This record gives sequence, C-alpha cells and structure tokens, in this order.
Amino acid sequence: MTAIRIVALLLILGGGLALAYGGFSYTRDAHKASVGPLELSVKDTQTVAIPAWAGVGLIVVGIGLLFAGRRKG
Repeated sequence: MTAIRIVALLLILGGGLALAYGGFSYTRDAHKASVGPLELSVKDTQTVAIPAWAGVGLIVVGIGLLFAGRRKG
C-alpha cells in the first residue's frame, strides 16, 4: 500500500467521522483557587463544531487521491 492510498483512506475516514459526529467536545480547567485547606476548581466544557462541507470536502479529496494513485501506479 502506497503512502498516497494511506493518506486517501485517512481523509475518507476523517470525512466520514466528521459527517457522523458533527464535532467534538473537550473539558479544560477554567479556574482554580485554594484558600487554606479548601480547593475550588471549575471545569469548562468546550464544543467544536465541524461543518458538513468540511466532511464532504475531505471525502472528495480522499476519493480524488485514490483515483490519482491508481492512474500512476
């Protein structure tokens, strides 16, 4: 399997995941305070939306790379 095919398959897989999930979320520590023996922390959840056109674009580019790899190899 050539490097172009591997990249193409990863792009197709990434585009499919982007379309299926539409985004991802992560948690980070926003504030942390400690007063004597007490410790307070606030966790903030951020959501990142992936547009549908980006997922479709990844799939199209991946398919294009697959066909380009077949013509050369």
